[in-house]
Amino acid sequence: MIEESEAREKILAVTPVAEAEHCVLAKALGRRAAADVFARVDLPGFDNSAMDGYALRYQDACEAGARLQVTGEQAAGADQGLSVAQGEALRIFTGAPMPKGADAVIMQEDVRVIEGADGRRQIEVVEAVDEVGEFIRRRGADVCIGQKIVAVGEEITPGRIGLLASQGLAEVSVHALPRVAVVTTGDELIEAGADLSEGHIYNSNGPMLAALVKSTLGCEARLLHARDDEEILEQTLRSALDENDVVLIAGGVSVGEHDLVKQGLTDLGVETDFWRVRIKPGKPFLFGRRGDTQIFGLPGNPVAAYTTFLLFVAAALRKRAGYVDDSVEALPLPKVSCRLGEKIDYSKGGRPHYLRGNLSEEDGVFAPVGMQASHAIFGLSRADALLRVDAGEVLEAGAQVEVLRLP
Repeated sequence: MIEESEAREKILAVTPVAEAEHCVLAKALGRRAAADVFARVDLPGFDNSAMDGYALRYQDACEAGARLQVTGEQAAGADQGLSVAQGEALRIFTGAPMPKGADAVIMQEDVRVIEGADGRRQIEVVEAVDEVGEFIRRRGADVCIGQKIVAVGEEITPGRIGLLASQGLAEVSVHALPRVAVVTTGDELIEAGADLSEGHIYNSNGPMLAALVKSTLGCEARLLHARDDEEILEQTLRSALDENDVVLIAGGVSVGEHDLVKQGLTDLGVETDFWRVRIKPGKPFLFGRRGDTQIFGLPGNPVAAYTTFLLFVAAALRKRAGYVDDSVEALPLPKVSCRLGEKIDYSKGGRPHYLRGNLSEEDGVFAPVGMQASHAIFGLSRADALLRVDAGEVLEAGAQVEVLRLP
């Protein structure tokens, strides 16, 4: 039985990073960049107006009361090649190219328009221009050609999709998402919609683990189920191993007579690195490999399966998908400091205990919720945080602790 930090370190040490693939921007959201991306065009690509107003020379509009002749109009779009001379102004709109000779833009709200009898128009400066370059967006002020705009490992967010699109890119290089299978085992499990007879339970681990995979990476997991039959289990595991990069197996990894998974995996050429971790819930946790395919044997109790997924599996999935983490801990759960709302005494058992509970946003107090047994899924459904309590540790009410925020 190994420590949880050692288990995580062993897993991540042998977790490969997925190869790169090209992905259209529309489908790249949430993926991780597999290569640095450099700007191909300046942003802005030309000097342009930041306001609707008038392009002019600063010296002609630096004092209120000055009058200028309006000589033309430049809208956003094609550059008409217009210019501004001394004493002139050009009607201009947001995003329009700056005319030659102009070094400032005055907002339309800061001038008074004077219509002449001959049909010609002038403007009178009401609020003077403060400086050269006022309300001009300079070429390359945001992004310059050659500038790194996305780095390896960064998430492709909506903002980065906009930035990539601004460079004329239709696709981006990202790490491939792993193919994941979730295998549930046990004669006692039946699927939703079937009649529930005495001694049977509905399969909750399959949908829950598939949801955890999707919340971690955004991809779908393949769901399989095997009865407690050596031949059926072998066929199911073989299919899962042959067709996926990561296989999650819920149940059957302990030492009971009907726990057939360990031997089944061995028969299929899986090398087991370890199969017990010193935590509660979740001691019977198996990690093995066949080539680059990783196998995680999770406990059959749903709370234990949920907890061990977050503590061990999520980090491996993220590394495969190109996430860059700063430490071997690599927990995908944010830590939050808070106070305990009640005394915590789970000092028996000799293993660190992860308690499910709620963290109050109003006063920053954490309190356990529901039963803390590994089968008690109702409390888990109400929890939004995990508190790790060391073996033999007793925490008094009001103590400062750190909890892990649940997804």
